Amino acid sequence: MNSDSTPSPMLFAAARPADVLGGIDEAMAGLADLDALPPEEHVARFDAVHAALAAALADVDRL
Repeated sequence: MNSDSTPSPMLFAAARPADVLGGIDEAMAGLADLDALPPEEHVARFDAVHAALAAALADVDRL
């Protein structure tokens, strides 16, 4: 912990399984080519990334 009793982010990173982190990385990769898509497809892509991040967050809750 830090001197102000706030847990270090590294403590949380070490506690999470690699598959959860991989799911987050994979979800965020869905935004990498967003600028190549027509604007009308952005909402669908954001929705897909949001769903993937929500699933990764749910996996963290099961630890």
